[in-house]
Amino acid sequence: MDELVGSCVRCAHDVYCTAGFLNGILLDNKNILCFNCKDILNAMIKEESLEEENQN
Repeated sequence: MDELVGSCVRCAHDVYCTAGFLNGILLDNKNILCFNCKDILNAMIKEESLEEENQN
């Protein structure tokens, strides 16, 4: 059973809880981030990290 728990703070898509599992992540400030946006942000952070390593 899917239960709507809120909207993604980044893209505003609905985020559901399925069989007791949140289909996203709960941030420290109690906002929800969908898995798709989490993956995008992680890729951006990784890219920035690689750029910093190349500059040093």
